[in-house]
Amino acid sequence: MLYRRFGRTELQMPVFSCGGMRYQYKWEDVDPSDVPADNQANLEATIRRAVELGINHIETARGYGSSEMQLGKILPKFPREKLIVQTKVSPVADADEFRQKFATSLNYLQLDYVDLLGLHGINNAEFLEYSLRPGGCLDVAKQLQAEGKVRFIGFSTHGATDLILEAINTNQFDYVNLHWYYINQWNWPAITAAKNHDMGVFIISPSNKGGLLYNPPQKLVDLCAPLSPMVFNDLFCLSHSQVHTLSLGAAKPQDFDEHLKTLELLDQASEILPPILARLEEEAIATLGEDWVKTWQTNLPTWQETPGEINIRMVLWLWNLATTYDLVEYGKMRYNLLGNGSHWFPGNKADKLDELDLRQCLAQSPHADKIPQVLAQAHNMLAGEEVKRLSQS
Repeated sequence: MLYRRFGRTELQMPVFSCGGMRYQYKWEDVDPSDVPADNQANLEATIRRAVELGINHIETARGYGSSEMQLGKILPKFPREKLIVQTKVSPVADADEFRQKFATSLNYLQLDYVDLLGLHGINNAEFLEYSLRPGGCLDVAKQLQAEGKVRFIGFSTHGATDLILEAINTNQFDYVNLHWYYINQWNWPAITAAKNHDMGVFIISPSNKGGLLYNPPQKLVDLCAPLSPMVFNDLFCLSHSQVHTLSLGAAKPQDFDEHLKTLELLDQASEILPPILARLEEEAIATLGEDWVKTWQTNLPTWQETPGEINIRMVLWLWNLATTYDLVEYGKMRYNLLGNGSHWFPGNKADKLDELDLRQCLAQSPHADKIPQVLAQAHNMLAGEEVKRLSQS
């Protein structure tokens, strides 16, 4: 395993982390006796395999159902100083409730302390305010730190880049969990800001949210050759020294295997990546046209500024990916979260275009005439049954 200094925490963080939202039994708390023996055995085998590989950062959350409780049966069996354990608790209006939820987490994990506590889902101004206001959740987290129950404090986010920058630039957090990978590089300014504040940078779910890369379309396989799309994406992310670790949401012990191929390639990333990156960009231009590829995002309204609260940027982005790289299944999964994802995936689908007038909100876009047609195409291509976030399933 390779390790990187996790910003000001000084932790030596493995470049791969074991994310804890895919091997648990249920997405809600259950009685320990309800967990099937084979499910618990698989979780424990996954954790043992991770630690054997040197992936000693185990990451979970209060919102991951039975994950913490099930981890509490295996983590105390390892030397505590050998593990980096992170859990995350969502900020709430009542800071005492935040403290109580953390106490539940620590009790389930059967640990005296966690190395990393993330304020989970600072996705909008309301949750940032719950965190930062005097006597708020961040103050509670710092009290827990003073009590020796937390070593370092960070936050996780699915929010807009401007909001992430606002949180980072408070300089109140030691690390950040955010989205950034080949198909979605919007948050690079936030990673740069985190670097400037010497914060750890943890990339959320690059293989799942980065394109369902464990089941890639053949077109993407061909474009990424000789690497698999998963290894390409890992290498792309880790070729940037500002990125410290990628979360691997392992569901079984074998799920680490493909990722491990990345490690021996890191020293050659500057030679391996450019031809693949060139092919991917050339395919986008050949499919969509250079003008669209370079300028489709220019002067788009936010979803709050759009009639019907259509998340235009998200819909166009998913259409681009589905059209260019055949990422249709990925596009369907993400598109059908719109309207159902709350603050984790805000805005709506383009399913009511006939009832809406988008001319004013698109007036500054160079593609004002084209965008409504593309939105209609995207809806026809991607619409399906409504999808809920995993934690709502």
